[in-house]
Amino acid sequence: MKSILVKELMVPLSEYAIVNEDATLSEALDALEKAQEQFDKSKYRHRAILVCKKNTNKVVGKLSQLDVIRSLEPKYEQFMEENNSPRAGHFGFSPQFMKGILEQYELWFEPLKEICGKAGKQKVKQVMHTLTAGEYVKENASLGEAIHQIIMGYHQSLLVTKDEEIVGILRLTDIFKEICINRRKTHQT
Repeated sequence: MKSILVKELMVPLSEYAIVNEDATLSEALDALEKAQEQFDKSKYRHRAILVCKKNTNKVVGKLSQLDVIRSLEPKYEQFMEENNSPRAGHFGFSPQFMKGILEQYELWFEPLKEICGKAGKQKVKQVMHTLTAGEYVKENASLGEAIHQIIMGYHQSLLVTKDEEIVGILRLTDIFKEICINRRKTHQT
């Protein structure tokens, strides 16, 4: 793992969907679709949108597919606040309990078209994931170090830095692809 460096597998920042923190969710999804159309490095499509601070190129957050879907139903925020838990689903709740929450909070009761219409007007900064120190990796770090960060932080990707500047993104899908390629190589010898 030490022979493979992060910069060899990362997607350059220039090939990724990036929006301003004041963009709407609708604008962010448009940027994601455009980036996916232009990205041909891999069969794996982008699943996140990077968010920059207003009037700068400084990445301050990430908007994942889960963030977008969660934002469609704002009542999840109410549930999370009342139960003091950002990740209530990780507690092993029974299917009956989960269904009870769905009904009690009337989650997903409106037609999807209406839900999407309302959510599309939200600002990205309201629903984005703010980055933590554990979501950055140096471009010359080993693949093993990056994998360790992803596993320990339960991340889908890491932002790649050169000096203090973000130069790319290392996605879990690209790491998995590299593992599969190397597995095939060991079976061929």
